[in-house]
Amino acid sequence: MNISPERKKKLEELQAIINYKFKDLNLLNTSLTHSSYANENKQAGVVSNERLEFLGDVVIDLVVSEYLYKRLTELPEGELSKRRASVVCESSLAFAAHKIKLGKFLLLGKGEEATGGRERESILADAFEALTGAIYIDGKYESARDFLLGNFEQEVIYALSKGSLFKDYKTELQEKLQRKTKSKIEYVVVKEDGPDHRKKFYMNVIVENKVIGKGMGRNKKEAEQNAAKQALMNLGEHFE
Repeated sequence: MNISPERKKKLEELQAIINYKFKDLNLLNTSLTHSSYANENKQAGVVSNERLEFLGDVVIDLVVSEYLYKRLTELPEGELSKRRASVVCESSLAFAAHKIKLGKFLLLGKGEEATGGRERESILADAFEALTGAIYIDGKYESARDFLLGNFEQEVIYALSKGSLFKDYKTELQEKLQRKTKSKIEYVVVKEDGPDHRKKFYMNVIVENKVIGKGMGRNKKEAEQNAAKQALMNLGEHFE
């Protein structure tokens, strides 16, 4: 894929933000290429960031696991796994992506562009993984680790290791609804898709036979949290 001078300028801006200069600029560009853009430009040989996303997912798991292992020496394996799952989730990856303004640099198809894809958490989280994978290939493990810890350590890993960054939306929703109704809150999986190693779960939260929120996640717990978050947004005005 030929990179235009205008695009190169944008990529240089991102490299300055992340404090890493790519040897292979095509790797960086590919990491920012959403599948919708690749599908619209197949004839030009454009490929999406999905393979880099797959690799970046593994790299992030390793970096976070190493970090938690070294710093939370008193915790057993099961608790370390829970903490890692809290860090390596869509919300925290999107949080880190927002921090480096990643949405600004994405290549999106017309449909995704028109429907706010640059701000969509799932797209941002996937792109952050892909960018991590690209840095890993371009600069090896040390560069990827430095990049991740620079973006995660204070705002995400430390805070999550103390359990203080992201809200428990399910609990918040339950507390707010209990003030108004004694009806049961149900979380129902309505769809699963993707390969086994990259499953996505689609969840509805239901009260009194009405869907009050929908969410997607890489596991059922994350999907429930996202559904509860949307429900709080949808119902927020009623609880003021």
